[in-house]
Amino acid sequence: MDFREHIQMGIPNDLPAKKDRSLHLSHPPKRKDILTVEEKRLAIRNALRYFPSKWHSTLAPEFAKELKTYGRIYMYRFQPDYKMYARSIEEYPAKTSKAAAIMLMIQNNLDPAVAQHPQELITYGGNGAVFQNWAQYLLTMQYLSEMTNEQTLHMYSGHPMGLFPSSKDAPRVVVTNGMMVPNYSQPDDWEKFNALGVTQYGQMTAGSFMYIGPQGIVHGTAITVMNAFRKVLKADESPKGKIFLTAGLGGMSGAQPKAGNIAGCITICAEVNPVAATKRYEQGWVDELIDDLDILVNRTHKAVQQMEVVSLAYIGNVVEVWERFYSENMYVHLGSDQTSLHNPWAGGYYPVGLTFTEANDMMGTNPQLFKEKVRQSLRRHADAINLHAAKGTYFFDYGNAFLLEASRAGANVMAENKIDFKYPSYVQDILGPMCFDYGFGPFRWVCASGNLHDLQKTDAIALSVMQEIKETAPKEIQQQLQDNIKWIQEAEQNQLVVGSQARILYADAEGRAKIALAFNTAIANGELSAPVILGRDHHDVSGTDSPYRETSNIYDGSRFTADMSIHNVIGDSFRGATWVSIHNGGGVGWGEVMNGGFGLVLDGSVDAERKLNNMLFFDVNNGISRRSWARNDEAIFAIQREMARTPTLKITLPNLVHKELLENLF
Repeated sequence: MDFREHIQMGIPNDLPAKKDRSLHLSHPPKRKDILTVEEKRLAIRNALRYFPSKWHSTLAPEFAKELKTYGRIYMYRFQPDYKMYARSIEEYPAKTSKAAAIMLMIQNNLDPAVAQHPQELITYGGNGAVFQNWAQYLLTMQYLSEMTNEQTLHMYSGHPMGLFPSSKDAPRVVVTNGMMVPNYSQPDDWEKFNALGVTQYGQMTAGSFMYIGPQGIVHGTAITVMNAFRKVLKADESPKGKIFLTAGLGGMSGAQPKAGNIAGCITICAEVNPVAATKRYEQGWVDELIDDLDILVNRTHKAVQQMEVVSLAYIGNVVEVWERFYSENMYVHLGSDQTSLHNPWAGGYYPVGLTFTEANDMMGTNPQLFKEKVRQSLRRHADAINLHAAKGTYFFDYGNAFLLEASRAGANVMAENKIDFKYPSYVQDILGPMCFDYGFGPFRWVCASGNLHDLQKTDAIALSVMQEIKETAPKEIQQQLQDNIKWIQEAEQNQLVVGSQARILYADAEGRAKIALAFNTAIANGELSAPVILGRDHHDVSGTDSPYRETSNIYDGSRFTADMSIHNVIGDSFRGATWVSIHNGGGVGWGEVMNGGFGLVLDGSVDAERKLNNMLFFDVNNGISRRSWARNDEAIFAIQREMARTPTLKITLPNLVHKELLENLF
C-alpha cells in the first residue's frame, strides 16, 4: 500500500508485527505506578476496545507489559511504517482541503525533528501529547480522509469520538484535552486518568495540532529577552557581552539560546539531558556544547571580556551554575528558567545532586524520595538566585511554574506580604503590559505546499503589511511593530524552520487581519501555490486564562477565572475557525490553566475572506476587552482605539475609582 492507502485504512486489517522502541529517539521517563490492580485491568480493557476481539489474546499481555514498563499504553505495534513529517497538502487523501490541512499539522506535530518524544506521541513539555496512543492517531487520520465540508470530527482528549453531521460554516474539528470536573484536576488525577486511557495533557499547541517547532518560542523568548534588557540597561547600552542565564533545552525550552543570539547577548543554558542538548546543537540552535563547569566558567569570562554574542549549552544542572557563578563573582544581568516545572515529578525538573539516569530511575522506583529531592533542589536553586538578585540580577519567572513550585517546596521566593512572589512573571513585567494589553500576540501561519518559495513570499507580504501599518500607528505600539519588522527581515537568515514551512510574529487584530487578507488574495491570484494555515499559540491575548502567566497582570481578582478562554473558543467556532481546541493544563500545569486555540485554512476564496475578518477580530478583541475591564491602561487605550475604528463594537468600560475614597471604608 502507498501512503494514501495507509491513511484511508485506519486500524489495519491484519495485525502488524510487533515493534520495539527506537534507541535513537528520546523517550519520556516511566510514569508513576498509580493504578490499582483492578484499574490496570480497566486500562487494558479500555485499550483493547480499539481492536477486533480476535487480536485481544495477543495484545492484552503486550499492553500490560507496556503499562508495567512505561506506566502508559502507547501501542507501539501500531506506529505506522511510513515516514512522519508534514507533506504537501496535495499528498493527503481528503475530500476537503480543510481536512488535508489538519492531517498535515498533525504529522508536523509528530515529526521526529519536531517532537520531543515522537514514539509516545508527545510533542513537547515532557507530556504534551497529540494523542494518547497510536490507535487514536490511525482512526483520526482515517476520519479526516473521509470527512466532507458538512461534517465535524469531535476529539475527546486524543480519542476521535466520531464524525457528526454539521454545516460548512461549522469547525471541521473540535478538540478538547484534559477537561476534568474541577475536583479531579490535581497532578495525580492526570497520572491516573491518563494511565487509564481516558484523558491526556495536550499542552497548548501539541494537542491542538498547531505546534511549529521551537520557532514559536524563539520569537516569544527573543521579544521577552530584548525587552528585559531594555528594562535593565541604559538606552545607549548594548546586550553584547551581557549574561542571560537559564535552563532547559528540551522541547520548547530549547529555543532559548537561539533567542538569546537574536537578542544579542551571551546565553548560558543548562540542560541535564545530553541527548536534548546535543539535538539542539546539531540543529544549530546553540553555538557550543560544554560538559565541564570549569570550562564553562573560563569560556564565559572570555565571552564577557570580548563582548560576544554567543550561546553556550552546559550539560549539567543549572543550580550548580548559579552557585559557581556567584562564587566566581560573575555578574548575571538576566536570569530565568524554562524547565517544565508544570510537570515536576515526572521529568519536568531534575534535582541537583542526581545524574540524569539516577533521576529517571528514582522517578519510577521511589517517587516519594524523588519528590523530596526536587523540593530540596528548588530551595537550593532559589537561594542561589536570591544571592545574584541581591547584586542586581533581574530574574523573571518564564511561566513554567518555577516560582509556584518553589513556593510549594518552601523556597524563599515570596514577597514580604506572603501573597505575591518576590520576582515578577515575564507577563507581569513584559509581555502583559507591552504586548498582550495592546492586542499583540503570537500569530502564526504554515504554507501547506511545504514550499520554501511560498514561505518567502508570505514573509515579504507580512513585512510589507507591517511597514505600512507602522507609518500611521500611534507611538504606543511603534516598538512592537518595529521588533516584529526586524524579526521578519532576519527570519530566513536565522534558520528558524524546523518541520513545516511556518512563520510566527506578534501582531494585533489589525495586523493579523490585513496579513491574512493579503495571503488569501495571493492564493487567489496564484502568487502562493497552495492554501495557508493560520493559527496562534494559545499563549496570547485572549486564548489563555493562567493566573501565574498569561493573566498574571490582571489585578481585579479575576485572574483565577476562566471565562475568557471559554468564550474565546466558543466565539471562534461560530465565526469561521476551521478547527478549535480547549485544554486544561497547558504551559504551567494540570489544573493551573485553561487555554483555547484555533486553526483557520485560507484557500483564496471569498468565504475564507469573510471568515478571517470575522474570526480574527473577535479572537484578539475578546481578550483586550477583558483586560480593559480589569483596568489595565494599555488595554483601555487599545479597545477605545478599536471602537473608534469599528462602530459595531461596543465594549463595557470601567469607571475608575480614586484610591483615597477606599482608604477609610473598613
